[in-house]
Amino acid sequence: MGKDVDLSSREWCDLVFEGKNKEFGAYEMRTTSTKRHNKAMLYTIIGAILVVAAAVSIAKVQEYLAERRLAEQAEQEEVLIDMEQNEEPEEEQQERLEQPKPEVLPEEVLNTVKVTELRIVEDEKVKAEDEIKTQDELKETTTAFGQKDNDKGTEDRNVTRTLKEEVVVEKKVEEKKVEKEEIFKSVEQMPQFPGGEAALMKYISSHIQYPTMAQENNVQGKVIVQFVVTKTGQVGEVKVARSVDKDLDREAVRVCKSLPKFTPGRQNGQPVSVWYTLPVNFKLQGTN
Repeated sequence: MGKDVDLSSREWCDLVFEGKNKEFGAYEMRTTSTKRHNKAMLYTIIGAILVVAAAVSIAKVQEYLAERRLAEQAEQEEVLIDMEQNEEPEEEQQERLEQPKPEVLPEEVLNTVKVTELRIVEDEKVKAEDEIKTQDELKETTTAFGQKDNDKGTEDRNVTRTLKEEVVVEKKVEEKKVEKEEIFKSVEQMPQFPGGEAALMKYISSHIQYPTMAQENNVQGKVIVQFVVTKTGQVGEVKVARSVDKDLDREAVRVCKSLPKFTPGRQNGQPVSVWYTLPVNFKLQGTN
């Protein structure tokens, strides 16, 4: 009988509390005891797992710290061993310091015998010091040959420099003063185009090439161009004083640069460079 009945089931509780006051509380506690027992068991298992995990973590941390301390001690021991091996005994240091340093010989001027170049010159150009030594004298001497006779130096060629005549040539650079040419805006006699202004306007109208883009876009107007007529009559710098359109401006500048020589302007009777202002009118045919 006991094996077939679940003592934690609600049916058993109803049988036990049959005819009794189920609102008293004991009935409710008896029916929910299984759930409470399960929760307690679950919490106990979770707590045990946490405790085991914490213990394992602490053990691993302690093991890591121990290995770290051992590694640091090993490094310190290696450093001490290296220092002991590299430490030079005081006696050896003293001997090394007391070793004589190789003597550095001073640089001296080498003794030389002057070898005179043989040339045919006039008697008055022969200098007193240009003594010609014979071949026998040159063969017998052990002194080095040079440009001068020098016997106040040394015969050791390994520590010497050869005495030479140093000629310093000074070059004088003449600075040219570049004076900026003055360009006048107005002079007593302004530049003249060959044939006058009428010829100038005729030249402009006959050489102008109306830009295609300006024609298609119906762009018209008067470009004011300024250019320099130099004192030789040539057209110099050209610039646009009043713009209409970049294509029209460019064509106006091109035509002005192609102008032939002017009669140059004059100031106090002398030819000078003068700024010349020229309007270039662009107008399409068939427009007012």
